Amino acid sequence: MAMELSRRAALALVGATAAAPAMAQPAGLIAPDDEAGWARIAALYPKMGPVTQLEHGYWGNTAAPVVEVHRAILDRLNRDTSLYARRAMQKDVAVAKARAAQAMGVQPEEIGFCRNAAEGLQGLVSQFTGVGEGDAILWSDNDYDTTQGAMPYLAASRRARPVKISLPRAPTRENVIAAYAEAIRTTPRLKFVALTHGTHRSGLVVPVAEIAALARAAGAAVLVDCAQSFRMRPFTIPDFGTDYAVLNFHKWTGAPVGIAAFWCRPGMAKLIAPAPSEPDAKPDDVQSKVHQGTVDYAPQLTLPAALDFQDRVLPVPMKLARLQYLRNRWVQPLRGLEGLEIMVGDDPATFGAITSFRIAGHTSTADAIAITDTLLNQYNIMTVHRPGLAAGACVRVTPALFTTPQECDRLVAALRDLVPRIARG
Repeated sequence: MAMELSRRAALALVGATAAAPAMAQPAGLIAPDDEAGWARIAALYPKMGPVTQLEHGYWGNTAAPVVEVHRAILDRLNRDTSLYARRAMQKDVAVAKARAAQAMGVQPEEIGFCRNAAEGLQGLVSQFTGVGEGDAILWSDNDYDTTQGAMPYLAASRRARPVKISLPRAPTRENVIAAYAEAIRTTPRLKFVALTHGTHRSGLVVPVAEIAALARAAGAAVLVDCAQSFRMRPFTIPDFGTDYAVLNFHKWTGAPVGIAAFWCRPGMAKLIAPAPSEPDAKPDDVQSKVHQGTVDYAPQLTLPAALDFQDRVLPVPMKLARLQYLRNRWVQPLRGLEGLEIMVGDDPATFGAITSFRIAGHTSTADAIAITDTLLNQYNIMTVHRPGLAAGACVRVTPALFTTPQECDRLVAALRDLVPRIARG
């Protein structure tokens, strides 16, 4: 009961805070550059303070109405403990899972909950049984660190052949598809391909559907990591045509940290071995692929409220338009600045919120860390270094929905000052 009352109160808070007509209606009316409209949305989030925060790719802020629901759930868990957990909570978790599946465009029995996308990736990749001795598996330098660790483990444990490719330094939809097409064509006995939709290193959005179709035609199962793209770009999981997917709800869905999901296409769960602690699980039991144990249930139970808030206030196409507007606000003035490499082009199909940069001659991990430290210490701007790409480490910039254009302008001014000094040095 406390959860339902809190959810009603949360929705009332949205209405009370959003007094302007644009917020009283579904928020698709807010244009990317309508700063008054976005200020009303920003009022639902914590004030960020003096630092210009441009590293929102780790996890996202939770809106005040959702925080209210989360606190009510925490209070109930703390008060009722096992009385609730062992008698009624699983029904509420099932409701949350059904709501998650609806948002993903799949059925509840096809998904499992995990704490984060890395946990889901670890389970699905390392426990994949559809590859044997002499078969091949494929991934790229743009994939997440967990994937890049789990794929060699899978190859070693199944005596398969690991194939890692490097994506083009100046990526486009066409040359990325071509790179994967060539790798798929020249890799005999390819059985498993890991793809990342929105990459966490450069910010590239990979044309997964086209690549997955090539891989599946070659006889390979395909997994897609959507951690950085789910609810930032408009899609449902079946749109990709893959066999498996992993995503987070704490990035662009605005749920509390600690809730993510993974999906298996019907009939494909049997190729993922259950977690070692689930020896009696049925082959098609998706949740058994990641053993949960006792976790923080509050993020799971808060998820319906987070999704309801997003549907009412922040429809995905509006979010994407705002994030691309803010990304372009800092990228476009810096195009052509000598010594600065902006790592993703301007085709809207290839980027969302994230775009990274390099400074010529300074592409080691230590260099990238030094650049982020300088931006924070001298210019009061928060970014993050990202190592692991074949062409060298980079610095990632990720605005949030409530980032202001002026904050992006500060980055422009900082890089115009910093890049020539570093490049000369």
